[in-house]
Amino acid sequence: MKISRSVSFVAVSVIYILASAVGIVSYMLIPGDMWLKLLLADVIATVFTFIFSVIFGNASVYDPYWSVQPIVILYAMLALGSFTLPKLLLLIAVSLWGIRLTANWAYTFMGLGHQDWRYTMLKEKCGIFYPIINFIGIHMVPTLVVYAATLPAAFVMDSDAGFSPLSLIGFTVSVFAVLLQGVADIEMHKYRKNRTTTFIESGLWKYSRHPNYLAEILMWWGIALFCVATLGFDPVYLIGAVLNTLLFLFVSIPLADGRQSRKPGFEEYKRRTRMLLPFKK
Repeated sequence: MKISRSVSFVAVSVIYILASAVGIVSYMLIPGDMWLKLLLADVIATVFTFIFSVIFGNASVYDPYWSVQPIVILYAMLALGSFTLPKLLLLIAVSLWGIRLTANWAYTFMGLGHQDWRYTMLKEKCGIFYPIINFIGIHMVPTLVVYAATLPAAFVMDSDAGFSPLSLIGFTVSVFAVLLQGVADIEMHKYRKNRTTTFIESGLWKYSRHPNYLAEILMWWGIALFCVATLGFDPVYLIGAVLNTLLFLFVSIPLADGRQSRKPGFEEYKRRTRMLLPFKK
């Protein structure tokens, strides 16, 4: 049965409202330290979302989780604690990022009848092992990476730490990343509407093959720096930013470049553009 785009939006929205509720209730019921409660609640909410991915036969049901998860976590934690200036700045940065990224997903969402090409490729390559790859690789690994990236912010939300002027550096990096990603996405949408070249080579994309991924990497380094400035240095605060960077460098970018490499002229295009930084070689 074909599901319309509007009905698909409603279905996904309901799934995420329920997943958020499941995660919040789980967090409140699970005993233990904050970081462990948050981890287990996040995993439970991911399993809940995975079930609906299986029901609809579409792993793209999970796609909005990446941008919705941090917002739900931080606002839920704010409701359980006190309000401070560092928390406000974190909420602004993460909200701008999450709303923009979710809006971009919504703009490109074609309905539950369409699945991300990467998932379809994995399904074709993995065969009978795809359900395992689907659960671990498509759902759980990204959840754990974003959990680790969001955890430093959760520590700030769980504290009463005062404002540090140095935290403005991290805040500025994150807001800049949101703007960078927004510009990159708008340029890509315009290109796709009126393709005149094999590869997009205008704006930020003239010298960088993945300015949107660069922005995603910068976003979480900004959050990590913010938390170090607010709470003091702890290697734990950097783990998420490192894992997020590695995910893009060794998974997302190779997959994207691999798909682009099928087009004629890719090697020449690759020689004249950088992987991430939008500066002339």
